[in-house]
Amino acid sequence: MNMTLSNRDMMMALGKAARTAAHKLALASTDQKNQALRAMASEIRAQASAIADANAQDLDAAKAKDLKASFIDRLTLTPPRIEAMAKGLEDMADLPDPVGEVMSKWTRPNGLEISRVRVPIGVIGIIYESRPNVTADAGGLCMKSGNAAILRGGSDSIHSSAAIVACLQKGLASVGLPETAIQMVPSADRDCVGLMLEGLGGTIDLIVPRGGRSLVERVQQGARVPVFSHLEGICHVYVDKAADTEMACSIALNAKM
Repeated sequence: MNMTLSNRDMMMALGKAARTAAHKLALASTDQKNQALRAMASEIRAQASAIADANAQDLDAAKAKDLKASFIDRLTLTPPRIEAMAKGLEDMADLPDPVGEVMSKWTRPNGLEISRVRVPIGVIGIIYESRPNVTADAGGLCMKSGNAAILRGGSDSIHSSAAIVACLQKGLASVGLPETAIQMVPSADRDCVGLMLEGLGGTIDLIVPRGGRSLVERVQQGARVPVFSHLEGICHVYVDKAADTEMACSIALNAKM
């Protein structure tokens, strides 16, 4: 792989910092994590103008490239979309903490009691396309579940994502959690993605791709660490005339959302 030494050094530093942060985050209390999420939401609202300005830079560059209107729409952060990011973080704070949840337990014939308990994974690398709102979603969900995140969004949303990550990091710091629990790859160089797929010297525990088929397939083919992947799929729910309508609506909503 052809890359500069500075890229490798930068990425390795991100991985080491994330690994250190993950150890501290795994021990964070539920209340501390929820306070961080609400602080992140408040900071996004406070910095809405700065986020919009950063997004304008990305939009100008995208329009100069004559990218498709549908792509421009996904890239655009309107005031309602910025508010939706903040609200999404607050919704995460209201979710139960998965860390420490006992999934099952049983007793062996010799009296030994065994439990299966949820624990954080560690450091999660998330590679996604140019939907800047995913930056807040991915960072918040990783933090809620006690995992450090290294985020690599599409190059066309780099300014927007950087502005959002700054808010997330300020929220972390406000409650005494390490800012490096949520980091963003600051370079649009694709070599950085290759380094993430290699695992950054063993510091990344899992890669999560979010995007179209080409992105997911590249991650699947190139990763040297576990991948939690998906491909596009179309699911249909058929409702029988005798079905409970309220139940059917609940199932359909859950299946989609």
